[in-house]
Amino acid sequence: MATITPDSLMSLQAYAKIRKEHTRAFIGHRKLRSVALGEHITVQFEDEMTIRRQIQEMLHIEKIFEEEGIQSEIDAYAALVPDGSNWKATMLIEYPDVHERRRELARLIGIEDRMFVEVEGHPRIYAIADEDLDRETAEKTSAVHFLRFEFPKAARDAVRAGAQVKLGCDHTHYPAHVQISAETLASLAGDLR
Repeated sequence: MATITPDSLMSLQAYAKIRKEHTRAFIGHRKLRSVALGEHITVQFEDEMTIRRQIQEMLHIEKIFEEEGIQSEIDAYAALVPDGSNWKATMLIEYPDVHERRRELARLIGIEDRMFVEVEGHPRIYAIADEDLDRETAEKTSAVHFLRFEFPKAARDAVRAGAQVKLGCDHTHYPAHVQISAETLASLAGDLR
């Protein structure tokens, strides 16, 4: 797995030159690694490319060029790069209507801990959520959560050998599961070793 360091990032000027032309390829990569779970949850599985792009975007938008600021952005996002034994993801809970969103986020407290992946022939692997900070209150959950699915070796080996995998949620107010497509699974299998 690649490591993101200040020296491995592009300068603001170099990134600005390639940013637009690489956007289409990045969007395709992001789409390949995103799984819709029902109508209101999208799980975006991160990898070195998605996190590197996020860091470059933050540096570009905020015009950060000092070493300390660059390192701060790396520190903020690098933990989201899978390390070979896991999948890491950003979970988005999306309700377009503000009133519906407010109501549903109150009903979905704890949903991040009820997310799972299930490798064919293996027990469910529940997400370890929001390791950096708690993202819910007594009144509601956040619309964004960060998940880590830690795979036992046998499950990693099964995914790499082509086993089918489901993404699911067994929260009382959002029971759902979906088979991860072969194309997405091929990309995600590359995160495991």
